[in-house]
Order: sequence, then C-alpha cells, then structure tokens
Amino acid sequence: MNAEALNALIQAELPRAQRGDQAAYGRIVAACQGGISAIALAMVRDVHSSEDIAQEAFIKGWTSLPRLRNSSSFLPWLRQITRNLARDHLRGRKSEHQTGADFDVVLATVADPAPDHDEQLVRQQEESIVADLIDELPADTREILLIYYREGQSSKQVASLLGLQDAAVRKRLSRARQYLREDLLVRLGEFARSSAPTAAFTAIVVAGLAMSTPAAAAGFAGGAVAAGKGLGKLMVSAGAVAGKVLPRAGMAGGPGSRLLLGAVGGVVLVLVITLAALFIGLRRYWVTAIDVVEKRQLAVFAACGVVVIVLFSLAMGQAVYVQSAVLPTVSFVALIVVLGLMNILWLPRILARRHALESRYNPGAATLARRSERRNAWLGMAIGVVLGSAGLLFGLFSSGSL
Repeated sequence: MNAEALNALIQAELPRAQRGDQAAYGRIVAACQGGISAIALAMVRDVHSSEDIAQEAFIKGWTSLPRLRNSSSFLPWLRQITRNLARDHLRGRKSEHQTGADFDVVLATVADPAPDHDEQLVRQQEESIVADLIDELPADTREILLIYYREGQSSKQVASLLGLQDAAVRKRLSRARQYLREDLLVRLGEFARSSAPTAAFTAIVVAGLAMSTPAAAAGFAGGAVAAGKGLGKLMVSAGAVAGKVLPRAGMAGGPGSRLLLGAVGGVVLVLVITLAALFIGLRRYWVTAIDVVEKRQLAVFAACGVVVIVLFSLAMGQAVYVQSAVLPTVSFVALIVVLGLMNILWLPRILARRHALESRYNPGAATLARRSERRNAWLGMAIGVVLGSAGLLFGLFSSGSL
C-alpha cells in the first residue's frame, strides 16, 4: 500500500474505529503493522519481541483512541507509543541481565530434556544473527532501512510512516548505500521481507481488542455487553415474552379470538427476539473473523440457528392454533435448549483458533473470558428454561388443567 492509500485508509477508517468498530481498526493495523513492527525491531533487535511490542502498541492505541483528536496525528502518536514500549522492554532486559536472569534461562535451557530444546537453541542462534545484522546498520538509518525493505522499497511510504520528508529519506538511503556493503544490503532486504508480520499478526491484535477497553466504550456499552455475553442474555428476554404470552393460548375461546391472535403475536415476537439474539451474538465474531474459513463456519452456524428458530416457532404457532396450553411452552423450552447447546458446544469449536490467538496474547484474560462466556451461556439457557417452565405451569393452572 502506497503512502497516499495509507493516509486515505486512516482518514476513512479511524473515525469508525473511534466509534468502536474493531474491523475498521483491524484494517488500519494490517496497513501499518510492517512499519510499526520495524520501528520496534530497530530498537530491540529481536523479531519475536518486536512483534509483541507492536501488538501491544496497537492494543494500547485502541484503548486510547477516544483521546485522539486529529486523525493526522495517529501515526506519530502510534510511533511514540511503540518507541516507549520498546524502551521499557530494553530497560526490563537490562534489569534481567543485572540480576542474572539470563544466566538462569541458559541453565534451564541446557538442562531441559523437553523435545523443544533444540528449537530453543536454534531460536537463540537466529536472534543472535539478527542482532548482529542490525548492529551493523548505522543507528540513524536502522528504522528507515527496515521499513524501506518491508514496505516495497518505497521512500514515500517510509516518509509517511516516519513523518519525514521524502527527500530526507532518500538522502539517508543514499548515504546508507555508500556506507554499507552490497551483500549486507541484500541480506537485510531478505531478512526484512521474510520476517515481516503476516495476517496472523493482525488476527492476534483484533482478538486482543475484544479483551481490551474498546474505543467509545460508553456509547457502545449496551450492545457490546449483549454481544460479548453471547446468545444467552437475549434468550432471557425471549423467555420472559414466552412466559407471559404463550400459556394464554389455552384460554382462547376459538381460532378467531383476540386472545388467540395475541398468542400468535407472542410467537412472532419470540421469533424476532431469538433471531435478533442469534445475529447480534454472532456479529461481533463475524466482523472480526480471522479468515474466510472462520467466516464460512460462522455462516453455517447462523444458517442452522435460523432453521432451528423457524422450525420451533412454527411448532409453537401450530400448538397455539390447536389451543394447547402445554405444547407452545414445551416448544419454546426445547428451542432455548437447542440454541443454548449450539452456543455451548458448537460455537467454541468454530472460535477455537481465535481463542488460541487470544491465549497467546494474554493467557490470563483469555481464560477469564472463556469462563465468563461459558457461565453466561449456561445461565442464559437455564433462565430461559425456567421462565418457559413457569409459563407452562401458569398456562395449565389458568386453563384449569391443574
């Protein structure tokens, strides 16, 4: 993406992101991740650490978006966040060296009989090579050279990401070419391109947004809470409607009575509410899907949910029509149970890769989020069943069956 396209994308997507649109922010991350991670890499000289720092910078930027008044300030602001986090990382690493923590790590690695022992040694060697390669670059051009090779060797793109004049960037690049050996520049170009963050980087950041305080949180509190807790919470609303309306079908005087029409209206309302619960609950995952496979699986889940809701709603409608006090509520309870089990057993399988990314970003928060989701799903299903059962008993009592 060239400099003009990048600036246009930020201008278009940033207002949406500030209103809480995670997908819009994800598009900004995808466009900027190469340059931002290169800034961190130039400072910490370690690919894995630089990606962690860049991801943290994007997450921190997301939580602070409401305070950003001018979209043109976004990149300078994000660069500063990244550099501050990199400096914190370097200070922490220096402290570890002083306390001997690195020596303890080396001892643990040598003594570790685990199968990944060789992989750890290979990674340490790779990190050492990377650090040596970056050390050979002039300090004032490290950022420029890394971004230059990661961003399609465009001086304008480097200038845009770093807030410099294109002429100044080209001058530094020219000076670096005179100073550095050709083979070093070739190695640097290959390294910068091969170590550039991929789509997985964006997916990890977007997954992390869900566990962070969202931009414009106050304006989106109601919708975000409902979506974040899955389908369970809106099932309670459907249960309340069913508990009040469906049992009265048994009191109807005939198919054409106003009470019967009211009961049918209640069935329609339950249909609307459960469909809304399904789509509101899934929308959050759809707009932040990590790839087309997850989107396809979510689409299948939604289609099956719609079929289940329509079939059980038709069953409720038929039961109302034949003036049964029992069958409408039994159908509703069955609907809540089926939807609840889909939410508890099937949906987590679809989101398993996303959950793995969240665990990589923040294991503690991910564990708490999964626990909360399971609790809310079970609670929503239980409350829906209780309300439906209460409605059933009320209907039987009102119709004289008890």
